[in-house]
Amino acid sequence: MASTIYERIVEDIRQKINKGIYAPGEMIPSENSLCREYGASRITIRKSLALLAEGGFIYSVPGKGSFVRKPNNDFHILHFNEMDIIKGHVDKIVLLGVKIIVPTGELIRQLKINKNQKVVVIRRLFYSKKDPFAYDVKYLPYDKCKPIVEEVIQYATFPELVSLSTPLFSLRKELTIGAENAQGEEQKALKVEKGHSLLVVEQKLFSDEDKPVGWGKIYYRGEYCHLRAVSSFNERVVKA
Repeated sequence: MASTIYERIVEDIRQKINKGIYAPGEMIPSENSLCREYGASRITIRKSLALLAEGGFIYSVPGKGSFVRKPNNDFHILHFNEMDIIKGHVDKIVLLGVKIIVPTGELIRQLKINKNQKVVVIRRLFYSKKDPFAYDVKYLPYDKCKPIVEEVIQYATFPELVSLSTPLFSLRKELTIGAENAQGEEQKALKVEKGHSLLVVEQKLFSDEDKPVGWGKIYYRGEYCHLRAVSSFNERVVKA
């Protein structure tokens, strides 16, 4: 629930835009008019308008005023949480192992580390009843001052794993979603035929200095996983 006056103003104007009271391309009332309508100061109104602009609802034209932005219905935002995506399927999460390894060439490239920097690899398997349906592998630069606690990482999301050494609020995530044919360790772990189609979610996390602090992939058996997104203009929740 909105608790401050500018949050209430933002919500009221947003609802008017959503209901078509203020149509796309139309100029909304002037700052003076909004001050009178809401009984608020000019500073409060300007803060409210700035939040609406930041949220993509309006834009300003110097010397003229603020206008309702036309929604881009082709633009979607996917809020991805690796635990949410498996809700309704997972009955058990098995931590297959935590190891410290010498980095391969791929890990050196992905994590931007030198060949002498060791890497922590974490492998997990998600089960639906007795069937494995998701295989998870994560790589983190090894820091001997930051111990890995197996009881913590068994059910943690990737950002939570990385937060053991990097503050959550400083993290930036890159997400790549694609399909791959099962082979190697993921094929064996998921007990599928070679070439079985898997949905693969690749994640890379960066510190506030834009340095990679984690990289990994989750391999999902396609029959257990679907991704869905809706238009973000009305601030609807987007679920995976």
